[in-house]
Amino acid sequence: MSTARAWLSPPRPEEPAPLADPGQRRAIVIELVVVFAVTLGMSGLQSLLSLLDALTQAQPLADQSVAINAPQAESGLLDLLRQLAGVLRLFAWGALGLYLLWRGGIELARIGADRSRPWRDLAGGAGLAALIGVPGLGLYLTAHALGLSLTVQPSTLDDVWWRAPVLVLSAFGNSFAEEVLVVAYLLTRLRQLGLAENRSLWISAVLRGSYHLYQGFGGFVGNVVMGLVFGRVWQRTNRLWPLVAGHALIDVVAFVGYAALRGRVGWLP
Repeated sequence: MSTARAWLSPPRPEEPAPLADPGQRRAIVIELVVVFAVTLGMSGLQSLLSLLDALTQAQPLADQSVAINAPQAESGLLDLLRQLAGVLRLFAWGALGLYLLWRGGIELARIGADRSRPWRDLAGGAGLAALIGVPGLGLYLTAHALGLSLTVQPSTLDDVWWRAPVLVLSAFGNSFAEEVLVVAYLLTRLRQLGLAENRSLWISAVLRGSYHLYQGFGGFVGNVVMGLVFGRVWQRTNRLWPLVAGHALIDVVAFVGYAALRGRVGWLP
């Protein structure tokens, strides 16, 4: 059996049973609302408002730009510290999701957050990065050419000694927060509420797309597709780390690659 097939079709861990107690179900619903109100759900609302603001401008979307990693202060040291604080916040968001699942009696191994198969998880992540990354770039360039997306600048940080390490940390922070919260945490909680797998998958994918709306319609569609693929992989395997690794690889290439190629190639908006 090939490595890819073995990764895609392992024995599925025991899943949490749907909760029957109304009090427990209500507590989970409240928890979901609170968690996403202070993390990626709020980011989705702010992203929607950002897109609406862009649509009201006289300039077409393609003539407007948005930066993902931008300077945060005039002073180089303060800029570095604020960048690191943003990364720390992302890791804290992901840690919150893991803690709430563990505190609720769900072993982290059941959501694939254990260290039992690091090399296979990394190989799976590399495969996901290749599957999503190249088509994702093509979708962005197409949407931009059609005027459906803003010009996305993965990094506008100055060329300082700490730029590359910070961009790598930012990539891992984004991947950890998103894959923990929007996949492992959310889908586990929805299983406990008894939602069907397909309905849960769409909720997760649309939420992922929502906080990328600031990039335009192309960013929304591309991330919904990514959410469907990543969510289905997790539903089949219950392995978290391949998603984190794959997402991080995509972002590292985008962030560091853009910083290196900006202004040097003609095909990059």
